Amino acid sequence: MDAAPRSKIEVRRPRFDWTATPLHWVGGDVQTTHTLNCLHLLLPAGERWLIDVFGRAAPLITDHELRGDVRALMGQESTHSRAHDAALDQMAAHGLDASRFKRRVDRAFGLFGGDRLFGQALSPALTRAWLLRRVAALAAIEHFTALLGDWIVERSGALDRPDVDPVMLDLLRWHGAEEIEHRSVAFDVHRHLGGTHRDRVVTMLIAVPTVLAMWLGGLDFLLRHDPTLEGRRRRISVPSFVRAGREGRLPTVGYVLRGIAAYLRPGFHPSQRGNTERALAYLATSRAVG
Repeated sequence: MDAAPRSKIEVRRPRFDWTATPLHWVGGDVQTTHTLNCLHLLLPAGERWLIDVFGRAAPLITDHELRGDVRALMGQESTHSRAHDAALDQMAAHGLDASRFKRRVDRAFGLFGGDRLFGQALSPALTRAWLLRRVAALAAIEHFTALLGDWIVERSGALDRPDVDPVMLDLLRWHGAEEIEHRSVAFDVHRHLGGTHRDRVVTMLIAVPTVLAMWLGGLDFLLRHDPTLEGRRRRISVPSFVRAGREGRLPTVGYVLRGIAAYLRPGFHPSQRGNTERALAYLATSRAVG
């Protein structure tokens, strides 16, 4: 019997203490806080979906090392999901209950789970084709999260201020560093299973507006249900986005679009963006991990 596949990707078990974390944890900047808090709304369901899809893909992977990376990636994503769920509990403790929106996200991902499409059984040939399409979607989403990971680990120095909660910032940087660490896995699985560059391009072009719509929907929900806000402060403000990007509290639209454009180029590989060594260096200093 073969030994269990091993991976250079490490599954960590961080611990976060939310007792001192305020609701508006980015220096009182409400919209920036809730823009980043959308990660807690969207990621747990997406990570559970990733685990389901890769659990179905793993038996088809003949490369021993790649299969080990997939197993380690699934372990990391399971930990991410629990951490973001705990952050939602912290928000609820401050009176902002986002469970209704989270259930919507869970239902949306549920439409594409298992071996069914919109609840309908598929033939064996269509089952494999549908699996490959979902792996392409994961490659697109993992590239997007790696972009955010690169930003939060390497480019978010503006958040290193006394009025930004260090625990929430550590959660985002820990997660971002692990996204950099495993950024190539979904892409490599898609290629290994026979996926093409065209498949990945088409899926990314579908994923971008889908993720944007879900993110803006989550932000709108959080602003409208924040018990501390009234009037115009409950609405999304485009100037606030521009200002936060210019001042380094959020990634700019240009940064994200350039990263997506790189993914669309023939010959692109996720290893070309992000720095694993610096991500691991952050993880070595994280208070939650250590």
